[in-house]
Amino acid sequence: MLLTLAFRHLLVKKGRSLFLLLGYGLGVGVMIVLLSVGAAMLEQSRDVSLVGGGEVTVLPQGIDVEAMRTGGVSGMFFGIDRARFLTRQLLGGPRHADLVRSVSPAIENKVVYLGFRGKLVAARAGGEIPSRASALGAGLTVLQGKWDDTAADSAWIAPSVGALYDELDHFHLPPVADSSWGEWHYFNVAAGPSEWWYVTYLVGGEVPHGRWGGQLLVSHRKPDGSYDRFTATLPSDSVVFDTARADLTLGASTVRQRDGRYRLAATAKGPAGVFTLDLTVTPERNRYFPPVDLREGEYLSGYVVPALSGTASGRVCIGRRCTTLVGAPAYHDHNWGIWRDVTWDWGAARGRSYNLLYGGVYAPDDSAALRNTGTARLLVALVDSLGVRQILRAGEVSYQRAVASAATAGGYPTGFSFVATRDADTVRVTARIADVQATGRTAAGMGLSFLQMRGVFELEGKVGGVAVKDEGTGFFETYVK
Repeated sequence: MLLTLAFRHLLVKKGRSLFLLLGYGLGVGVMIVLLSVGAAMLEQSRDVSLVGGGEVTVLPQGIDVEAMRTGGVSGMFFGIDRARFLTRQLLGGPRHADLVRSVSPAIENKVVYLGFRGKLVAARAGGEIPSRASALGAGLTVLQGKWDDTAADSAWIAPSVGALYDELDHFHLPPVADSSWGEWHYFNVAAGPSEWWYVTYLVGGEVPHGRWGGQLLVSHRKPDGSYDRFTATLPSDSVVFDTARADLTLGASTVRQRDGRYRLAATAKGPAGVFTLDLTVTPERNRYFPPVDLREGEYLSGYVVPALSGTASGRVCIGRRCTTLVGAPAYHDHNWGIWRDVTWDWGAARGRSYNLLYGGVYAPDDSAALRNTGTARLLVALVDSLGVRQILRAGEVSYQRAVASAATAGGYPTGFSFVATRDADTVRVTARIADVQATGRTAAGMGLSFLQMRGVFELEGKVGGVAVKDEGTGFFETYVK
């Protein structure tokens, strides 16, 4: 009877019945959605590949987040380059100290292979710094034993000054034997507005097995505008380099890094006599740029700048004539790679507030195309007392050239300019060249001369929504016909 009455009511009150059925259907649909969301959240909370804790998670640019979470093929090989630099300076450094309480680096769900009794076993592994993970509320619940920072953990997060510079400035072994392999410590020191020194401690050749050795190369720009050059060539048995430290020995010439100070000793000969050097170079705190590797086919180019700004004190002598330096402006970088017919644009400059660093390396088969199309291959960095302020990209360096000279058939540069951008940030750099040294070094078969230049620069633009403007002096390099 009740069922008959219900159906008759539905037939008599069709509009009301349709409205009630619609409301019931919506209620059921909402309940299904809520239950599905709850089930998904419960499943994700049990997912071993999710990282917990903290308020912001930093991932590699361009990654498919779902692929990384589920371990898809497109997420297998992603990582964040120079994670130590990000942790210590860009994210966890003094610039953002009022905003960032803690930074916790983590490796999640990486494939590793364990060797056991002649067999390889695949496993998943992760890693993190215990104190940093705990600070983010993501510490492990330890049922037995301890989960504390080891000495290696502490050194990863906050190394001593000496350990930091050894980490930045150590030497490398080439991936393959190549006669054009070269690695060097480079220092330049300004003794005055019109006098400076270029000093290069070089290791090159088929290192470590084959024909290889070392060289000390020195150029002295004298106050009258002329140059003296000094060299020393050492066989491999007189060369000692360290793949864990910045130390280098080239016979009687040495580089020793201790507690963030570089002690330089050097001896070489040239037409002007015997050159000797005894200097201590001290980098300014936070004024460094981390190691970068650029690979294009068989070509490898590595670069790091431990001292964008520094001071040099000690003595430089030619014969018995010595110059004493106290707190002279100094710069130091370190290069390694395969340099067969490679060319580059490079510059490092010091202003009132900022250090400017730019550079682009060109392999033989792409240098012309890159220069003609303006492809953004120049890396440009602005660094201040708190570290790297911004890293930008630029296309090509536009050089203004004088008439042909005895040094270069196409004329030497009198100035240059480029525009560097990143998202909403834009910086324009212009420079006037005051001095050019053209050496005998050429790119084989390309008819190019290598130029080392000194001049003044200006930069102006906007970084992080704030106007920036600076000027100062710098050293620049390029190749010209």
